[in-house]
Amino acid sequence: MKPLKYGLPILAFLLFLFSAGPALAQSYYFSVPKEVVNVYWNEDGTASVDYVFEFSNSAGASTIEYVDVGVKNSFFNVNNISADVDGKPISNFSTSDFQGTGGSGVAVGLGSHSIQPGKTGVVHVFIDKISQVLYPDSQDANYASAVYAPSYFGSQYVHGNTDLTVTFHLPPGVKPEEPRYHTSPGGFPSQPITGIDDKGRLTYTWNNPQASASAYQEFGASFPKAYVPASTIVQSVPIQKPVVQSTSSTSNSSSGNVTSWFPLFFFIIFLCIRLFSYFSSGASPVSSSRRLEYMPPKISIEGHGIKRGLTAVEAAILQQQPLDKVLTMILFSVVKKGAATVTSRDPLELQVNQPQPEGLQPYDVNFLKAFQQKEKFGRRKVMQELIIELVQAVELKMKGFSRSETVAYYRDIMTRAWTEVEAANTPDVKSQKYDEVMEWTMLDRNYDQRTRRVFQDGPVFVPMWWPRYDPGFGHSGVGMPGPTSGGTSAPGSSGGGGSSGGGGISMPTLPGSAFAASIVTGSQNFSQGVIGNVSDFTGAITDKTNPPPPPPSSSSGWGGGHGCACACAGCACACAGGGR
Repeated sequence: MKPLKYGLPILAFLLFLFSAGPALAQSYYFSVPKEVVNVYWNEDGTASVDYVFEFSNSAGASTIEYVDVGVKNSFFNVNNISADVDGKPISNFSTSDFQGTGGSGVAVGLGSHSIQPGKTGVVHVFIDKISQVLYPDSQDANYASAVYAPSYFGSQYVHGNTDLTVTFHLPPGVKPEEPRYHTSPGGFPSQPITGIDDKGRLTYTWNNPQASASAYQEFGASFPKAYVPASTIVQSVPIQKPVVQSTSSTSNSSSGNVTSWFPLFFFIIFLCIRLFSYFSSGASPVSSSRRLEYMPPKISIEGHGIKRGLTAVEAAILQQQPLDKVLTMILFSVVKKGAATVTSRDPLELQVNQPQPEGLQPYDVNFLKAFQQKEKFGRRKVMQELIIELVQAVELKMKGFSRSETVAYYRDIMTRAWTEVEAANTPDVKSQKYDEVMEWTMLDRNYDQRTRRVFQDGPVFVPMWWPRYDPGFGHSGVGMPGPTSGGTSAPGSSGGGGSSGGGGISMPTLPGSAFAASIVTGSQNFSQGVIGNVSDFTGAITDKTNPPPPPPSSSSGWGGGHGCACACAGCACACAGGGR
């Protein structure tokens, strides 16, 4: 992009303001208008799953390069997978790159057929021969239970409703009167539609045109065991009850006394653990800094490679930046995108603009919801929920990647952003560069001091969105550009900048020191008038996202035959692009 010159036409100026800077990183945001899932329960006791996803990638979001598809377990072979995008075959499949939470699956690389922002694409994935998928039916020992939950997507990535169709193809030979369907998920008809497929197999079909692509939805059916090999039915391991020694008169007295002390002994151990957890969780002044560690420690388990594609706000969360700064970054995000206007700086108040622009991140939307709360307590609560969701989203995106390498990567982006700004040799170029990379410069731990130092000398040509941030800017004709060359300047500026030629425009300016002060005080406004004490605000979030470890549990149990085919029950697998 060429440097902004005084004589550029207004169209070029608008393009500069709204074009993305070179260091900008986007995130994933899309809808799944339609999804069709066919599950084939084979006569050899395996299952084959056929997915057809229709993706609609949002304008301004990241390119969908990968689709993560959760699988019921790890008993499948990537050589038994085939896929295509809009009918064009692809062959990049990896289990190691799968980013679903808590289970197994496969990352499908779309390659040259990746779905670009604002575009749609149909992704077809077929996974053949998944074994160990059948369990004994809990209601009838002569029946096998077949349970399946389609892959779903993180709620931070997907929006809108999905026309979801799931069809079970029962093993060959099963008669219409033999199988039994299980209870349908919420939003689906109480019973499936029965049919016959082109191979003569009995089918159950569930459909919900208003389903959610981010919801876990489990479907099930049972059929006689005789239609599959008995060895393919996974037998649940029985729960072992603890052996309690008899205290009858035939037992010796020492054994009885020892046994009677067991409950008290374990109670004392449990109490000690609870007390230790309490004093190590932040209740003790020695560990008060832990309240600011809102990222869960398990994210520090190193994976491999850099997680690209995080926004500046998400990178700040990964670095555990102070939350007043993170919220200030979101403030600038919604103001720059035209979603909100600051109506008061102290106390900070926003006007939510309508209609809302496209390309808002989920945290942008939640931020605007917070400022629609009139009471401070309600506003603070929504902001805490916003941060909790944001932390969880970053944790999910980082699964399988190296935290240390990723933090270093975004630190380098921050360094290069400042270098571009500081290397600019004229005020207009410096202003342009800063507007492009502003969010990334805020990752600097010494952001306040560096901003003041960089802009302390000379004027700053303020960007078009500045009046939405500074409610006093431009009032009474001060600080706004005039219709011809030589527009007016802000009070105390160095003169307004002039024009490089007749008929051009000159940009409004502010003294550098005033501009820097106005930027820096944003986070102060948050800590003083919006979230209150930063430590208390963060501590309430840490209690949810990084609580002290619970004491070991003495209970145990086995899951039944209702495994989730989307990695595991409760997992958030298969986010398009893998959150990449």
